[in-house]
Amino acid sequence: METREAAQRFVRVWRRAWAEHDVDALLELYAESCVHRSMPFREPHRGRAELAEYLRWSFAAERVTDVRFSAPVVGAGGVAVAEFRVLAEEEGAPITLAGCVLARFDAAGLAVETRDYWHTVEGHREPEDTLFLG
Repeated sequence: METREAAQRFVRVWRRAWAEHDVDALLELYAESCVHRSMPFREPHRGRAELAEYLRWSFAAERVTDVRFSAPVVGAGGVAVAEFRVLAEEEGAPITLAGCVLARFDAAGLAVETRDYWHTVEGHREPEDTLFLG
């Protein structure tokens, strides 16, 4: 599978599945032996089982109201990056989570390595510009 096609599928499925907390749909995007870093200095989640555990933990306290992903920017070597913004509530309080995901895909179009960089703020906020999330 071409990297562009894999990356487009990745953001399309993540947009829907994050909103619905559909962990099974997300896991289908990843190779069995994937490595995911949810933040640069956290221990990685190795394999689908650890990723599933992390996703279920992440989704447990959040009620999502809106998920947006940019079109992926595709580079060499099966690598792509996309920006995301999520409006949610945690413990009844509105939050905005904004960040980006870097992904490397194998020939089958599965993510073998992903890394997220993100930040949350209180309240629901729109991005300051529309470079990616237009």
